[in-house]
Amino acid sequence: MPELPDVEGFRKVLASCATGRVIRRVDVRDTGVLHGVGPRGLRDALEGRRFTEPERHGKWLLAHTGDGPTVLLHFGMTGRLVCGGPDDAVQAHDRVLFTLSGGRQLRYRDQRKLQGLWLAHDDSEVARRLEHQGPDAMAVSREEFETALATRRGHLKTALTDQSVLAGLGNLLADEILWRAGLRPDSRASDLAQADRRRLYTHMRRTLRDAVAAGCVPPRDSWLTGHRDDPDPICPRCGSHLRRSRMAGRGTVWCPQCQPNGS
Repeated sequence: MPELPDVEGFRKVLASCATGRVIRRVDVRDTGVLHGVGPRGLRDALEGRRFTEPERHGKWLLAHTGDGPTVLLHFGMTGRLVCGGPDDAVQAHDRVLFTLSGGRQLRYRDQRKLQGLWLAHDDSEVARRLEHQGPDAMAVSREEFETALATRRGHLKTALTDQSVLAGLGNLLADEILWRAGLRPDSRASDLAQADRRRLYTHMRRTLRDAVAAGCVPPRDSWLTGHRDDPDPICPRCGSHLRRSRMAGRGTVWCPQCQPNGS
C-alpha cells in the first residue's frame, strides 16, 4: 500500500512532469476511479488549464491548477502516478490520462481501484475533503504529536495509523517506527511516558526522512521491513524470532526482545 514516502514520490513525479504545463486532453478510461464527478465534468474543468506546484498531505496528493480546480488523488492499495509520452502504449490499469503540452502525459494507474480522483473547485472544497485528516506526519511538531498520543486511549499502533490522528503512516511505517523506538504495538498510547513519546517522535522523523529519500518503505536488511515477509523472520538487531499478530485487522510484526514494553 502506498504510504507517505510513496505519495511524496508521486508528488515529485507530478511536479517534474506537469508543473507549468497546459492540460490538453483528459481521457477517462475507467469511471470507477472518479468520485463526485463524471468524465465530462472532469474534462470541462481541467482542459485548457495549467498544472501548478502540487502539494501532499498524508497519503493525499493535491494537483492544483492555479486559480482553477484541484484534483485530489488517493492511491489506495495499488495506485501510482506515471509520467510518459502520449504515444506510449496504454497499460491495462491506466485509468485516467492527462495529455500535457510539451509532449508529456501523466497517468493515474491503479489495479484494484480502491480510491481514485476527486475534483475540488476551490480551497473550501479541498478543506472539506481533508477535514478528517490529522496533521501530516512529516510536518507535525513534537508538541502536536505528543498531545495527540496523550489523548488516545487505544493501542499505540492503532493511533499511529489512524489518519485522523496523524496523516501519512501506514502498516509498514508504523511497525518500523515502533521497532526502532523499542515500543510494542499493543502499548496504550495514553500510557506512554513523555520520554517514550519524544523517542517515538524522533524515530518517526528519522524513518520518514530515510524512506522519503528511497521513495518507499525500503525492505533493507537492516530494517524490520526487510524481514517481515520471511517465512521465519528474525530481528535484524538482536537475532530474536519476530512475532506476528493482528491489530485492528492489520498484520503486525514486532520483536519481543527489542520491544519489551506493552499492555
